[in-house]
Amino acid sequence: MSTAAVRTVALMAATISMGLVAGAFDLYAHTIMPGLGRTDDRTFVGAYQSIDRAIVNPWFIGGCFLGALALTAAATFLSRGQPAFPWALAALVAYAIAVVVTIAIHVPLNDAIKAAGDPDHISNLALVRTEFDESRWAAWNLLRVLTSTGAFVSLTWALVLHGRATA
Repeated sequence: MSTAAVRTVALMAATISMGLVAGAFDLYAHTIMPGLGRTDDRTFVGAYQSIDRAIVNPWFIGGCFLGALALTAAATFLSRGQPAFPWALAALVAYAIAVVVTIAIHVPLNDAIKAAGDPDHISNLALVRTEFDESRWAAWNLLRVLTSTGAFVSLTWALVLHGRATA
């Protein structure tokens, strides 16, 4: 396979995985968290715990969340000296911000609400929900939506430039 073909595959894979992860973050921002926000404390805690346990799986973590980072890093490396490089690099930097926010903000909040235990055995569900801090989680998720969507747009443009350069 030629270098240009490998570069094409890397850019395509990075763009697809980034689109998937940006969509997941967006789905949380516009449907999951607003929907859960309208529920009682028992429903919120139980449903959030269940959703978070479900998303921690190899398909999402490996294929989307970390896959987008690894594939974008590979596409950036392979695009050095090419017109697509600055756009791939911009995508990598933007998505790296989303990854750091996830690890620094979301993972600890998610782990804490799961550590609270079975909602049927929690004596103060309102406290668990308050300590989770939905507003903080949602505000930082909005940053993930913006950075991952920006990364997706950057990778899409990198693909366009790569196509023009190899045509």
